[in-house]
Amino acid sequence: MPKHNIPSVPSAAIATVFVVDDDEGLRNAIEFLLETAGLSAKTFATGQSFLEYYRPEMRGCLLLDIRMPDISGLDFQEKLRAMQIRLPVILLSAHGTISLAVRAMRDGAFDFIEKPFDDEFLLKRIREAISLDIDQRVDDQKLHEARAQLVTLTAREKEVMAYVVAGKLNKQIAAELGISAKTVENHRARVMEKMGIKGLAELVHIANLLELERPGSV
Repeated sequence: MPKHNIPSVPSAAIATVFVVDDDEGLRNAIEFLLETAGLSAKTFATGQSFLEYYRPEMRGCLLLDIRMPDISGLDFQEKLRAMQIRLPVILLSAHGTISLAVRAMRDGAFDFIEKPFDDEFLLKRIREAISLDIDQRVDDQKLHEARAQLVTLTAREKEVMAYVVAGKLNKQIAAELGISAKTVENHRARVMEKMGIKGLAELVHIANLLELERPGSV
């Protein structure tokens, strides 16, 4: 792989690209490429050695060879899912077929890239995978906090919240619940305060994370 002068990405500084491939030469080449691009890399010859090293708090993505002597990349991806390791996986294959690619994507792979790969394209997908991992972890934290905040709402406040995220106006919610629009406004303000939310868009996002049941949208 040729050397490229590729700028680093600030957000990637807190993440690691884990590389699992039994080909030492390719591992070294990928590690050099990643470090040249300003990305942190950690390489492994086997899936088991990766599992012994990895901890849930580690952010980043996983580059995984599809053909390895101990376990195939596809089977290892299934193992990761069973262990609830949600690190985005980019599968690498020198013998790519449509059926392999379809299975990889169906089983949750972030991407399936054939060797030899284009360096810039691989780096682009790695950065996108890292961004996805960071976003997922932010949402996981928000979900944890939202569940704790949701239990502080009264039954009426939960009703109002459900109508709000469904797109209902205060006067419509008032008619549905048989209360005044002013009362709805007060409940709505308390919902926002208790949930620690400033705007409707954020409230809708939190409701989506909570999979909050809605009475119907306008």
